[in-house]
Amino acid sequence: MDVNVVIAGAAGEGIQTVGSIFSKAAARCGFAVFSWQEYESRIRGGLNSYSIRVSTSVRNAPRRDADVLLPLRKEARAKYRSWLNPRGLLIADERDDTDDVTEIFVPFSKLAREKWQNPIYSNTIAVGALWSVIGGDFEVLQLAIEDEFKGKAENIIKSNIEAARDGYLFAEQSCQGICSWKLEKRIEAGQPHRVAPTIIAGNPAIALGAVKAGCRFMAAYPMTPATGIITFLAQHRKECKVFTEQAEDEIAAINMAIGAQFAGARAMTATSGGGFSLMVEALSLAGMVEVPVVVVLAQRPGPATGLPTRTAQGDLLFAVHAGHGEFPRAVLAPSDPYDAFHKMVRAFNLADKYQMPVIVMTDQFLADSQFSISNFDVNLAKTAGQPHRVAPTIASPTEFSTYKRYALTPSGISPRLYPGQSKHLVTADSDEHDEEGHITEDLEGVAVPMMEKRLRKLKALREEIKPPEKFFMEDDVEEVFVGWGSTRGAIFEAVEMLRKDGKRVGALHFTELWPLPELCPLEDFFPQKATITVIEQNATGQFATLLKREFPIGSIKNMLFYNGLPVTAQDIRRSFYGRN
Repeated sequence: MDVNVVIAGAAGEGIQTVGSIFSKAAARCGFAVFSWQEYESRIRGGLNSYSIRVSTSVRNAPRRDADVLLPLRKEARAKYRSWLNPRGLLIADERDDTDDVTEIFVPFSKLAREKWQNPIYSNTIAVGALWSVIGGDFEVLQLAIEDEFKGKAENIIKSNIEAARDGYLFAEQSCQGICSWKLEKRIEAGQPHRVAPTIIAGNPAIALGAVKAGCRFMAAYPMTPATGIITFLAQHRKECKVFTEQAEDEIAAINMAIGAQFAGARAMTATSGGGFSLMVEALSLAGMVEVPVVVVLAQRPGPATGLPTRTAQGDLLFAVHAGHGEFPRAVLAPSDPYDAFHKMVRAFNLADKYQMPVIVMTDQFLADSQFSISNFDVNLAKTAGQPHRVAPTIASPTEFSTYKRYALTPSGISPRLYPGQSKHLVTADSDEHDEEGHITEDLEGVAVPMMEKRLRKLKALREEIKPPEKFFMEDDVEEVFVGWGSTRGAIFEAVEMLRKDGKRVGALHFTELWPLPELCPLEDFFPQKATITVIEQNATGQFATLLKREFPIGSIKNMLFYNGLPVTAQDIRRSFYGRN
C-alpha cells in the first residue's frame, strides 16, 4: 500500500487535528506514516493543506498529489482539486454535480450543526469519514481520538468518539462499491517482534540530539521554522535538563551561547536566515576567541522575510562564508529526524574538539514534517546522564605549569580550560592576540602564525568529514543525482522510479557539507562518463558551485526547485524527462 491523503482547509479550521488523529490511527495499525504541511503565513492566515502518506514500507518523501482529498470548505476544494489523481476520491461536505470526480458525500458541517449543536464537531465527523474511506477499523480510530484529546473532560472525549462514528458510518454507506482501500492492522497482540515506526519531526529530533550531546543551555529568539527547538526544550525542561532563554534578539542569543560555552557548558542557538544575518559578527567572535558554539540554521525562502512558512535550501553559501575574516567552521545538513538527532551530537563534539562554530542546516520541510523512523529510540535522550560539567576535549589544569590559551600547536588546536576551573588565567580577546591571549600588533611574529594556527584545524577536520551516501551507484550508472540535506527521500525515490523505467541512474547524498570530504578515488563517486546532476532547492545551484570549486569533476548540470514547496520524486522524474 502507498496512499496519499490530503486534508485542506482554512487556517484555524482544525486540519492539524484531523491530520494528527488520522496519522496516529494509521501508525497504530503498523503502517509507515509520513506527513508534511503546506500553509500560508501564520500572520495572514489563508488556505492550508496537510498531506499524509501511508505505506507498507517506510517512504519518508513527500507527494504532492492526492489519492484521497478531504477539503473542509468549498474554497479549499477549488484550490486543491488539481491535486486529486485521476482515480482519486474526494470526500465532499457539499455536493457538486458539475465536477467530474469520484465523490463521497458526507455532510459533516450539517451533521455537526444539527445533531451536535456545535460546528467544532465537523472535524471529528470528517476524520471518521476519512478513516472509513481508507478502510480502517473504527476501534483503532477511537484509540487515536482518546490519545489526541487526553487531558480533556470525559464527556468531550466521548462526544468526539461518537461524532467520528457518525462520519464513519455515513461514509461506509456511501463507499459501497467505490472505496477499494483496506487498512488492515499489521500489528496484533502477541506480536512483540513487530513494532510500529516512531513518528517524529525534525525539530524535536534536533532538540533530543542536543540533550544527548550534553547541551545545558540554549538561547534563541523566535523565528519560523526554528522556534520549535527551543519550545520543545522549554516544554520538557525537567526531563531534558536544558536551561532555555528567549533572548531579546538574535545578537543576544548567540552571544549568550558563546558566553555559556566559554564558561564550560555546552550551548547552542537556533534561527532562520534573517536571524542568522544578525548573528554573523558574533560568529566571527567565536572564530577568533576559539570558543565552540552550535548554531542551527533553519532555512526558508528569502531574501528578507521572503516566504516565512515555506521551505528552501538557499542559505548554503551564506553559512559556508558567513563572518568577516577567515576562520574554520563545519557545516552539517541532516537528511531526516534520525540523522538530525545524531548530527546534533556530532556537531557538539566537532565544535568542542576543534574549538569553532558548527552550523547545522535544516529547513522548514525537515523541521515540521513527521517522518516514520523504524530504528529511532526517543528514550536515547534520557541516557544523556547528569548535567554536563567538563567536555572531553577540555584540558586538565595539572598538565601545565604555565598556561597559554592560544598556544601554537601543529594541529592548530590549543589546550582549552574554562574560567574558575583552576588557578590558571583563562583569557579571551576579540582582537588578534598572542598565545596568552593578549592584544598584539606584531604582524609577522604573531598575527601571521596565529592565523595559520587557526586554519590548520581544517586539515584534520576535512579528514574527519564523512563521505556522501551512495544509492544505486552501480557500474552501469550513466547519470548521478547529487543532493544534500532534506532532499534525500525524494531523490532516492526518484532514482528507484527511473531505474524501473530502465534508466541507469544513481545518487550521492551529502549531509556533511563543509569542508567537503576527501573523496579517494574520486572516480568511485563521480564516474568520468556519467552526467552529474545536482538537485537542490535554490535558484543558483549553490552546492553545485561548491563541488565545482573543490573537485575536478568537469561539467555539472543543475536541477533546481525554488517555489517554496518541498521537492518530490515526481518533480525530479518530470524534470528528467522534460530535459531529455
